[in-house]
Amino acid sequence: MRFRRSDRLGAQANAAVSDFATRADGRATEVAGRAAQVIVLAVRVLRVPTAVVASLPIPFIAATVVLGLVADGSVGVVVLAAGAVLAVVDGLFWARRHRIIRAVDDPQRLATELAVMLSMTGKVDEARGMLTQVAGAGGWRVLGRLRGIWRGTQMPVHWIEEIGDLPRARYFGPPKIGTTITISVATLWLVPVSVVVALFAVVGTVAGAI
Repeated sequence: MRFRRSDRLGAQANAAVSDFATRADGRATEVAGRAAQVIVLAVRVLRVPTAVVASLPIPFIAATVVLGLVADGSVGVVVLAAGAVLAVVDGLFWARRHRIIRAVDDPQRLATELAVMLSMTGKVDEARGMLTQVAGAGGWRVLGRLRGIWRGTQMPVHWIEEIGDLPRARYFGPPKIGTTITISVATLWLVPVSVVVALFAVVGTVAGAI
C-alpha cells in the first residue's frame, strides 16, 4: 500500500515538473544547467566534511544525555534537556544533508527543476542573471550565494505551493535554502558548544552527587 502511494506521489511530481518545464526558455535551461553542475560538485565535495562536522559532537552529546539520565533532581533535568536540544540540532543537520545529497543524485533532473524554478519567479531575466553568479562559487559559498541571490527576488503568491512540486530544486531556493544555512551554522557551533555543555554536565553531576 505504501509503495503504491509513493508511486502515485512520484507520478504527480513528474507531471507537475513537466507542466512547469514548458514555461522555461532555452536561456534559463542553459544557465540552470551550469548552476546545477556547480551545485552537484559542491555537494559531492562537501559530503565527507559535513559528515565529519556532524559526527564530532556526537560523543559529547551522548555523554551529556547519559549524565542527565544518571543525575538526580533539577540538575538531571537541565542536563538532559540540554543534551536533547543538541541532539535535535545535530539530527536536523543529518536529515537535511541526506535530502540535499539525494537532490543532486540526478544532475539532469536538478537542472530541469532549476530552470523551472527560474520561470516560476515571474522575472526570468532577473533571476537568471542572479543564478549565473552561482557559477563563480564553490564549497560552502554555493549555499551562501544561493541564499543571497534569492533574497532580493519577489516571489509570486503561490511560490511555496508550487516549489513543493520540485523535489530537488526546492532545497536550493527559498525558503529551504535559508533553513539549510541556519541549520549548518548551528551545527558548526555545535562542536564547541557540545564540549562546553558536556563539561558543565560533568561538573553539575559530580556536584549534585556530593
